[in-house]
Amino acid sequence: MSGRGGRATLVAVAVVLAWLVIGGVAGPYAGRLSEVATNDNAAFLPTDAEATRAQDLAGQFVDRATIPALVVYERPSGITDADRQRVSADAARFAQVPGVVTPLPPPIPSEDGQALQVVVPVDDAEGDEIGTVVEQLRDITGGDRDGLTVDVSGPAGLLADLIEVFSAIDGPLLLVTLVVVLIILLVVYRSPVLWIFPLLAAGMSYALASVFVYLLADADVLKLNGQAQGILTVLVFGAGTDYALLLIARYREELHRHDRPWAAMRAAWKGAAPAIIASGGTVIVSLLCLLLSSLNSNRALGPVAAIGIAATLLVMLTFLPALLVLGGRWAFWPRRPREDQVDPRLEHGIWSRIAGFVARHARPIWLSTAVVLALLTLGLTQLGATTLGQSDLFTQRVDSVDGQEVISRHYPAGTGSPATIFTTEQTARQVAQVAQGVRGVADVRPLSAGPQTGPPNPNAAPKVVDGRVQLEATLTDPPDSDGAERTIRELRVAVHQVPGSDAVVGGFTAINVDTSDAAKRDQNVIIPVVLVVIAVILALLLRALLAPVLLIATVLLSFAATLGLCALLFRHVFDFPGVDSSFPLFAFVFLVALGIDYNIFLMSRVREESVRRGTRAGVLAGLAVTGGVITSAGIVLAATFSALAVLPLVVLVELGTAVAIGVLIDTIVVRSLLVPALAYDIGPKIWWPGRLSRANGEREARDAG
Repeated sequence: MSGRGGRATLVAVAVVLAWLVIGGVAGPYAGRLSEVATNDNAAFLPTDAEATRAQDLAGQFVDRATIPALVVYERPSGITDADRQRVSADAARFAQVPGVVTPLPPPIPSEDGQALQVVVPVDDAEGDEIGTVVEQLRDITGGDRDGLTVDVSGPAGLLADLIEVFSAIDGPLLLVTLVVVLIILLVVYRSPVLWIFPLLAAGMSYALASVFVYLLADADVLKLNGQAQGILTVLVFGAGTDYALLLIARYREELHRHDRPWAAMRAAWKGAAPAIIASGGTVIVSLLCLLLSSLNSNRALGPVAAIGIAATLLVMLTFLPALLVLGGRWAFWPRRPREDQVDPRLEHGIWSRIAGFVARHARPIWLSTAVVLALLTLGLTQLGATTLGQSDLFTQRVDSVDGQEVISRHYPAGTGSPATIFTTEQTARQVAQVAQGVRGVADVRPLSAGPQTGPPNPNAAPKVVDGRVQLEATLTDPPDSDGAERTIRELRVAVHQVPGSDAVVGGFTAINVDTSDAAKRDQNVIIPVVLVVIAVILALLLRALLAPVLLIATVLLSFAATLGLCALLFRHVFDFPGVDSSFPLFAFVFLVALGIDYNIFLMSRVREESVRRGTRAGVLAGLAVTGGVITSAGIVLAATFSALAVLPLVVLVELGTAVAIGVLIDTIVVRSLLVPALAYDIGPKIWWPGRLSRANGEREARDAG
């Protein structure tokens, strides 16, 4: 026995040392993910989207593709000569900034005389370095002075503010996540030692995932954006801690039955690993369903998050067990488990009482909880998926939002970010006339052949490339508003009807329109596929058909209730204008995949106990022994996703809030009451058509007789 124990200890030491070496190599990459991230919406559009085709055509009309920064100066009492001199001096300095494409067009005065606007084209090839260019522009302007306000807005200003927000992921978000997990682990374990093991394993998982994501993004195999990077952080730490809690709880249980830690771990691993692997596999496959998305951003998030879960599974099933074996019973100090063969249900007094309550009132419990969740779904009427406007994108004031509001007060709101129309030379005049007649279009001008040295001339000769002409349509609404999107849709209908025009409409607003349309298409395609995949996995795991159907139904009900509750909170508490078009799909993938996780943890143990005790007794035993650990896991995951609220971006705050609320509903209501009560009420038929259904049915019939 001692020889086997010695070999087991040596293996554990070797595994820990190997992982520490891997961690030393992979660790630095965790702080370098921002280097390979891109946050340009256009880079994620489908290749067949009209805005994408317009972007390709736009590249033929310029030597270098640009993204405009709009520097707007405002003095409510009227622009002075000194102001004009300052603007001219600033413009001359703008032209010297690396990344700015010259010559700059002259400043554009507003009709009311209260504002001046300078359009600064920034080389699109700068990528995320556009943020650095915009920062230099803001440094040059020097901010507000002597009653003259200055803001740098436009698409480049917005992108720069987004890049600054996502730069917080490498530091504050990771720190907040670590602190949240640490505090919860201390509360759960009440041990000054044990929290180290899951937290160290979660950190190792994040390092391993980071190196793979970095290398794949650097090689352009996948695209990484700030949103995916933030989700990767909280998902790895949240899911990793969940898996650790499950394994540690089973290890503690087995330490009561075995005298040697390595023997207890072997039994714990055999008991917990199938559920952990099934849980992680379900999440991975669900995330990989995002590869069916038409949006490159969604297709990127799927593999990025799946890599995070795969790395977490590998670490939690190798590194963490080795650490726990080396820690032995001392890891649980001061509440060290003894080998006393105690029934594990006796250690879970509260959950044993809850199981008894479920047994006495099974049908009223599942009916009442189902009704409450169904009532919460009524809040879905308040959930209006849309594309969030620039002023609605952030939870705090930023320069690009202030600048857009100034532009909206003094200019046609779409100035500086026009819709672009590409059409044949022969139909250009007719297309321009039709476009001018569309409600919401302020002005239509052709891109002229020569350099622009003064105000735009509508009679200038248009530039012709391969028989095509580019028209620029200035919109009356801000480029990221619902009004501008309606205008783009109407504009496309109008110009497409011009015979022989072969018109293509693009630009900043068109990108938002096509992104929103692609997101709706993705929901209709991906959600059914995810449900089918999860059903197959559950059927294989539980060797039944009825149980998977009921579990998926409860998770869908929980998902709908969560969205309904969130819709009420977002509108009436947080005062958010709506949710982004990508929100329902992301919320579904994470809530359904993670919600099924807890049902897998519960029902896999219920099935194990049902084989020994019978179905109804197995339900109660499974609930008693898993209740505490699953609830703790849910609280950890909810808290880690809540950490997304530290980023001042509405879409991530909404996603973090939805996942946190949904996970708590799943763990406290669905998994603790609804599912056990439903399974208890149905009895052995829950395993239909498997053999366990017939065997337990006969056993319970004999017991009743």
